[in-house]
Amino acid sequence: MRQSSTSVAQRNEVIVEEMRTLKCFHPFWGYRRVWAHLRYVDGLDVNKKRILRLMRQHELLVQPNQSLKAVRTPGRSKPKPDRPNQWWGIDMTKVMTASGWAYLVIVLDWYTKQIVGHHCGAIATAREWLTALDRGLNRQFPNGVREHNLHLMSDNGSQPTSLPFIRACGVLKVHQAFTSYNNPKGNADTERMMRTLKEELIWLREWPSVNEVTAELNKWIESYNENYLHSALGYRTPNRAEKAYNMSRRTLLETAC
Repeated sequence: MRQSSTSVAQRNEVIVEEMRTLKCFHPFWGYRRVWAHLRYVDGLDVNKKRILRLMRQHELLVQPNQSLKAVRTPGRSKPKPDRPNQWWGIDMTKVMTASGWAYLVIVLDWYTKQIVGHHCGAIATAREWLTALDRGLNRQFPNGVREHNLHLMSDNGSQPTSLPFIRACGVLKVHQAFTSYNNPKGNADTERMMRTLKEELIWLREWPSVNEVTAELNKWIESYNENYLHSALGYRTPNRAEKAYNMSRRTLLETAC
């Protein structure tokens, strides 16, 4: 029995060391995300209850921050896509650098959680928002988007409601939709992505310049799409979720033929 207890303690030491390493790079991760990484990336055969217990014992849990809890107002529920490139969300955040504000615009595919387009710069007019959208369209629709019935959700800010942005979406046949006022639930997937971006990149360091933010953002997005596990995707990454959908669709088409 003593030997068994010692063996368990030794295994726990290995797990705790892995958790400490993860928390150094991802200080905002809770026990579920730590468990998912240990289970699906590191290949450790552990359950959530064990990870929660060990993280609590070693004070590795994230303390709740009530200021991050969104205030909901009555409104229509957000659309639920059933395929990639059906509903995208677009939003912006900003970060202070030593040389001034850097504005980050993100375009997110709601089905795969993939960041399909982005832009970072010292200004954020409708032109910069369109640049982020164009990158997503060129990436996902190299042969044109007009026949794909793409919807784009945004808030009611000055950029997505500007005449140039609305005209461009009209020409491209991208169907715009807007959240109701004071209701972040309408663009909740994109808002949550923005929080992840802040927790995983923006809040972890001081930024000397807009160019530095741009360079690191480019690298982070590439890594996120390829490596970030989502519980909503069955703990798959955005890229893997897209590939899985495309493979299943291809199989259905071949079966139908």
